[in-house]
This record gives sequence, C-alpha cells and structure tokens, in this order.
Amino acid sequence: MPSSAHTLGRWIADRAATQPDAIAVIDGGVTVTYRDLSSRIDALAARLRAGGYGVGDRIATVAGNTTDQIVLFFACARTGIALVPLSWRLTVAELSDLLRRSEPVLVAVDDEHTTVAAEALRVLASATPLVMLGSTGLEAQVPLRRAEGVVERDVRDDDALLVIFTSGSESAPKGVVLTHANCFWTNMALASAVQITSDDVVLTVLPQFHVAAWNCQPLLALWRGATLVLERSFHPGRVLHLITEHRVTALMGVPTHYRLLAHDGGFGDADLTSVRSALVGGATMPDDLSAVWRNRGVALMQGYGLTEAGPNVACALPGDIGVIGRPYAHVDVMLADLQTGGSLEGSATGELWVRGPSVSPGYLNDPEASARTMSGKWLRTGDVAERLADGRLRIVDRLKDIYISGGENVSPAEVERALEQHPQIVRAGVVGIPDEVWGERGLAFVVARTPMSADEVIAHARTLLAGFKVPVRVEFVAELPTLSIEKLARTQLRERARAIVGMS
Repeated sequence: MPSSAHTLGRWIADRAATQPDAIAVIDGGVTVTYRDLSSRIDALAARLRAGGYGVGDRIATVAGNTTDQIVLFFACARTGIALVPLSWRLTVAELSDLLRRSEPVLVAVDDEHTTVAAEALRVLASATPLVMLGSTGLEAQVPLRRAEGVVERDVRDDDALLVIFTSGSESAPKGVVLTHANCFWTNMALASAVQITSDDVVLTVLPQFHVAAWNCQPLLALWRGATLVLERSFHPGRVLHLITEHRVTALMGVPTHYRLLAHDGGFGDADLTSVRSALVGGATMPDDLSAVWRNRGVALMQGYGLTEAGPNVACALPGDIGVIGRPYAHVDVMLADLQTGGSLEGSATGELWVRGPSVSPGYLNDPEASARTMSGKWLRTGDVAERLADGRLRIVDRLKDIYISGGENVSPAEVERALEQHPQIVRAGVVGIPDEVWGERGLAFVVARTPMSADEVIAHARTLLAGFKVPVRVEFVAELPTLSIEKLARTQLRERARAIVGMS
C-alpha cells in the first residue's frame, strides 16, 4: 500500500507549532509569520475540499513570485492537488497550449497577469474558472466544482505535487510530474550539502514557474523554519540592497545573475558578509567570475540538476572550479557509453544517467516521451559528463549540442568558455554548420563590449583551442536568445545559423 510518510502538506503546520511568531516570508516588504502562513493554508485547503477539489486535480497559476502562490502550493499539498505554475513570459498562444495540455480545474493569477491568462482561456474556448490568488481572491471564495468522480482519500507519496513545464529548448515544452516523494527526497538531498537552519535568511529571485524556485532552497528553508525573501524580478542593485537590508545568508542564481551583480556599480561597496551559501545552477560558472566573488569573500557552490531529477543531482564544494562535484545523498549516477549505453567505470566520459527517489515518474500525458527519457529506472539526462580520477564530475556539453568536425567531437560549451576569456567578449554562442571537407565546423555568435573584428575573435580562439575546435565564422549580435533561466536557446541559434549559411 502506498505510503504517506513523505508528503509535504504538514511542513508549515509542524513548523508553526514550534515557532509560530518566526517570520516565514518577506514579500515586497510584507512579513508573514509561520502562524499566519499556516492559518491561510488551513483555510484554503478546507475551502478546496468543500468546493469539490481533490486528489488528481491540477490548478495552474500565472503569477510572479508571491506568498499567495506558496499558500496555494501547500494547500494543494494538503489536498492531493498538483500545482502547475506556468511562465508569465509566454505568449497567449504558448500559454493556451500549456493550459490545453495540463487540463487544470482552476487557473489562478495575480493582477499583473490576468489579461494574458484570460485571453489564453478565451483562445481555448475553455470554461475553466479564472480566479485571483490571495486573501481577497481564491482564499476568500473557491468556485464550486460540479464534477463526479472526485477521489476522496488521504494524500500519498506517489501523488503529483508539481507539474513543471521544461523550457523546451529542442521541442515543445513537456510537463514534468514531480510527486510528493520526489520533492521530499530532492530536498533531503540538498539538505545533506547545504546547511539551512531557522537562523537563515534565503533570497529567492528565480521565478516560481521554475523548479529551482521550489526545490533549490525555498522549500528546504520553510521546512527548517528559515525566513524566505521573495523578489518578483531580478534587478542587480535591488538584490544587493536586499542582501544588506535583510542580512541574507543564502541565495541561488544562474551565472548570468552573478555576473550582472558583479558588474553593478554598487557591488564593490555592498555588504556581503552575511552570505555563506551561494548556489549556482543552470550552467557552469566561468572561472573568472568565480574569482570575482571569491575576492569579495563569497565562495560559490556549483550545482547540477534537471527538472526531471527533482532537480538536485550533484554539487561541488564551495570554491571548486569547473566541476559539478559529486552526487548528493540519495542520488545514484552512472556514465553511459555514447555508442553502446553500457556503464563506464573509472575516469571516463559518457552520458550522465541518474537514479533515485527524486527522479520524476514521467511527463504529463506523454508516455512516449517518458519512455525515451528513461532506461529502466535510470533517467537519461542528455548531458555528456567526464568523471575525473578523484571521482568528481564535470559537464562537457549537451549530447545533442555536440557536433563532429573531421571525426572529432566538438563541445560548443568548451568553445564558448574559451571565447569568453577575451576581455571584450561578454558572451558567446556556438553551433555547428555544414562543411564540405570537415562535415561540420563552428559558427560563433558573439556579444562584444566594444567593436572588434572576426579575425580578432578567431585569433584569440587559436591561442586556447585545437584547430578543429576553432570557429570558422563569427557573427556579432547585440544579444543571444535565452530560455527562462538564461540558458542559451540553441534551437534559435541553429535557425539563425542556417539562415546565414543559406544566404552566403
């Protein structure tokens, strides 16, 4: 019989029983205690049950980072409903597609995003109720549901808790189902490496439609009784101010966040002495940027994960450079041979596979995609990793991003890191283009601080890379296309490259 030992519904109530007056959330300057947060969750959970909602249902949201969404998350956890936080950055067409595929029973929004959500539902000709988040909206009155077959039972470990749509860099976004057990164990894994206590103040800037905004510090912070500082958008000067004002001890961001903070005019004078845990995810942290933060007394901790794994897979020790370290507790990894899929031992390079209780059971209503991603109980990450002699792991590149030049594998990420060592290059994106002689060669899209020539970029690359890795063409651009957490949108880069090659 399925267990209920690892459900998250009681987390806030249990904490409120031991430290009711402690501050749980600071949201736009408004403080909410654990007592008040627990009371709001209790009331909303009761209203959802009374309204006819329960196990197996899904509630979608389109909203910025807010306490209201945290209340809804835990009310869903209490009642067996899955929360589906959707990106407010999407167009009406994109949002309507995700609503169609996720089939929510309610769509909850904040003031800022009411119009786009309403239009998406209109495009679908959907009768799904659109409701406002918060104490004067959904928490005050839940639309009555007239439906049969609502499951009435206790919430179980294997019930869905979150459905997070992946960024869709190569195809249409897929809804990753994360169960209570998945979320429980990925937070336990994180807790084994990142020590968060009730004395901590954790800053959250990643949007709540991203898995990291739940399972990379925020939920762990609330479980431990820490204070969570929510920020709706990322403005470097504002973030530096919040760190100082609230004596922030822990935060997480992608490399772009840390670079923008380092480039802000207030960075040199900002008081960062309270920060003791600064996680990096989404991409590998450049060595030069890590050094900038070390010089300010903050040793960044590189992490690695993916939504399908909950997301926490591995992390390095603070200050480690160029590696993702070792797997978290409760996580198994292996390197699979790129040709045979067999397990590689010792120092080796292969596709990184992950196994453990935090791994998703699959994609929402997409068994074919789920089957392609899984090999038995192993999740195929699609990332090529290298295991060093000491057992630490280093990400080489995405399997699908690697191109072959003259029979040699070329990692775009390696080429990009080399190009970005030039003091005038802000960021680079590299893709393979057809070559009659070599099969494929590299085309580099470069964002430069000041005007420079393609020859200068190529000459710089030759000082750091083997000849077959050096791009044969350079295109200067004002910015590179990115996904929700600043990862390169390589599909768009490839499309640009094909258009350029086709015109030349």
